Amino acid sequence: MKILKAFRFRLEPTDEQTRKFSRYQGCMRFVWNKALALQKGRLEAGYPLLSYGELARLLTLWRHSEEYGFLAVAPEHPLQWTLKFLMQSITAAFDPSNPARFPVFKKKNRNEAGLRYPDAKQIKLDRMRKDQDGRNVFPKAFVPKIGWVKFRQSRFIDGSIKNATVTWRAGHWYISFQTEIEVPDPVVHPFLSEVGIDHGVVHLLALSDGTFVDAPGWFRRYESEIAWEMRKLSRMKKFSKHWRKQVARIQRLHAHIANARRDFLHKASTTISQTHAMVFVENLSVKNMTKSAKGTKENPGRNVRAKSGLNKAILDQGWSMFQTFLTYKLDWSGGRLEEVPAPYTSLTCPVPECGHTSKSNRVSQSEFRCEKCGFAEGADTVGAMNVLRAGLAQFACSPA
Repeated sequence: MKILKAFRFRLEPTDEQTRKFSRYQGCMRFVWNKALALQKGRLEAGYPLLSYGELARLLTLWRHSEEYGFLAVAPEHPLQWTLKFLMQSITAAFDPSNPARFPVFKKKNRNEAGLRYPDAKQIKLDRMRKDQDGRNVFPKAFVPKIGWVKFRQSRFIDGSIKNATVTWRAGHWYISFQTEIEVPDPVVHPFLSEVGIDHGVVHLLALSDGTFVDAPGWFRRYESEIAWEMRKLSRMKKFSKHWRKQVARIQRLHAHIANARRDFLHKASTTISQTHAMVFVENLSVKNMTKSAKGTKENPGRNVRAKSGLNKAILDQGWSMFQTFLTYKLDWSGGRLEEVPAPYTSLTCPVPECGHTSKSNRVSQSEFRCEKCGFAEGADTVGAMNVLRAGLAQFACSPA
């Protein structure tokens, strides 16, 4: 079978190449804002939205016009993909099943989009070489309208390159290659065990076999440091030289937290996917679970501070990211991941002969004791056991 993998490396562009990247990114931001303003104007006037094809034809006119001729300096494919991403965002905003936020105008150095190059023929790689002292020389990647750019190749790139994306993050430029790899079809997982997983705040994962995976608390570890740096930023003149340096320092902190979280979740998901063939998880809507309780001025919310802390703890765990990693890794190894309904998993007795469901069973946040049969166990473990039982029942009743 064929699988897609991504390889990301840090670029080492020259000053001139950095200016070109920034200039092209500014062109993409301009195209996004202009197309979004046009679509919003049509909505307010009651006209139908323009399709991607119509926006692409407008882009061609803009690139050849006298007023917007500066867009011709930028590569064409990233500008076209900017329009594609915009139309995807607008379509998602009108999705009745799960509407997303309507796209907003982009500001400089905030939520900058990457330069996407979908044509693999335009991407060329230079082979790794060694200098006179035997040290590895930075390999180079050819980027259209930029030229050969050095990058730090930390691992070998497997498969054939399908596309590439150049992004800016926390003061550095990165290039990501998406490759297609041919691997043998997994016939059967090496292990035949099943496991249920319960997500929590105290424990990142509680497994039905009684084991736990505890997260280090990435954001909590640096929360006071970030707050200190933010206070320093608030006393600086906006857009001054020192203000920009302080913003970059805060961005590096957030990037370090995100990298540590991603690394930990990759390792945890790899371990579980390699040791279990069937994994059952709760079908949780993290978006709804982390909604603000602040309310409005006329109808203020209650326990806002406590709910804010809970939301922060949930988002710091990275539940959705973990499930995404676990899903594709189980597919690669011949395993399977199934979602089960979340209600009452921590209130139901896992003993098959009992199965009593009551709020009284939850003695405390961490303790479970069935008021009917007396079964006692940690609440998170009970939740994982019930997830496993419900998953096996759901899998047995599902068509092959």
